[in-house]
Amino acid sequence: MQWSMPRRVLQVVAVLIGLISVSAFAAGIINAPSRGRMPGEKVAGQAGGAALVATDATPLGADRIEGLAPRELTPEEKEKLEADKEAKEEADEAVKAAAATAPPGVSVPAAPSSPAAVASETPPAPPPDEAPH
Repeated sequence: MQWSMPRRVLQVVAVLIGLISVSAFAAGIINAPSRGRMPGEKVAGQAGGAALVATDATPLGADRIEGLAPRELTPEEKEKLEADKEAKEEADEAVKAAAATAPPGVSVPAAPSSPAAVASETPPAPPPDEAPH
């Protein structure tokens, strides 16, 4: 095999790499603690640091784990829910009445369940022979 450096330079570099690796291994052994310890075990001979003081910490209570209990509805909210329920029932009755009076073969569109459903309806698709806009 042909090397691009003289053999003596390669030997010096190899010896330097060997010395560095042996010295690093020896430093690791010398600086290792005399006795190992388990995770969470305090170091013998060292005083523990001051305890952390977290002023904004709050304990985990049942509310934070399970969520807040449902609140009581106000009279205005109860009236609004009742009005919505009645409006839905009236719309269902109107659809049933329209279906009863519609001629056979004509389908009556169902009443939307909420005003949000009306807003989310997509416009009808253009006929297949019409070019898209």
